[in-house]
Amino acid sequence: MNLLATDWKDYELLQCGNGLKRERWGDIRLVRPDPQIIWPLDKPWGNYDAIYHRSESGGGQWEFKRQLPQHWLIKFSGLQFKIRPTNFKHTGLFPEQAPNWTWLMEKIRSAGRPVKLLNLFGYTGAASVAAAAAGATVCHVDSAKGMVQWCGENAELSGLAGRPIRYIVDDCGKFVQREARRGQRYDAIIMDPPSFGRGAEGQVWKLERDFWPLLESCRTILSDQPLFFLVNSYTTGFSPTILTALLSRLMKPAGGHCYGGELALPITDGSGVLPCGIYARWEA
Repeated sequence: MNLLATDWKDYELLQCGNGLKRERWGDIRLVRPDPQIIWPLDKPWGNYDAIYHRSESGGGQWEFKRQLPQHWLIKFSGLQFKIRPTNFKHTGLFPEQAPNWTWLMEKIRSAGRPVKLLNLFGYTGAASVAAAAAGATVCHVDSAKGMVQWCGENAELSGLAGRPIRYIVDDCGKFVQREARRGQRYDAIIMDPPSFGRGAEGQVWKLERDFWPLLESCRTILSDQPLFFLVNSYTTGFSPTILTALLSRLMKPAGGHCYGGELALPITDGSGVLPCGIYARWEA
């Protein structure tokens, strides 16, 4: 099942072509690269405030058409997120994930019981904030200290500073293993594993080698009545079918239902949609 992020007011994908996308983040318009946009530009670019230029040697830099604030805020479903252009073209938020936030909030609110949730590779914590807003006790884990701090800022901006959220800077695999030894259990798990990365102490992560062992470790810290398991991926060549098959195999003993698909954003100019990533969900 493919999911289209249509509930945004503060975000808009305005235009795509020639490997670039023009977006509206609140009142600010940015142009950023996207490797999946291989079609030509149908008409000249509309106005924008900044554009990210890729470097042939890797990385890139922003060119600002006017001075922008250091950061600004956008809203979604009563939540607030801090947006800031980073050195790696990102802004601190993946708007195509909005259908997942809505889904997990509904699952938590309708559970009829306390829900303890673990978010691995949690980035700036939009999913963690959404889960906390829905009433879950949340543990947010990422190996990058700056991203974990950003999550805390998003929670505070959303009026959730007093909610039970643990902020952990750690290697996700090692953290899960320690939680298993400590006897900690979670009713729901979310993860967005990278293709390649380094942990807080320099540990090397490779998706093709480390993903399944991590999933198996996560299975050991699920509660006796798990609610859901959500996996997202942006790894090129990794299909929703593979992701769903892995999650289905992992959760087979628990029964339930497993499905997956693509995440996409509608393009405002009417030229179609932009596929942005894949997901797989297991739910009781």
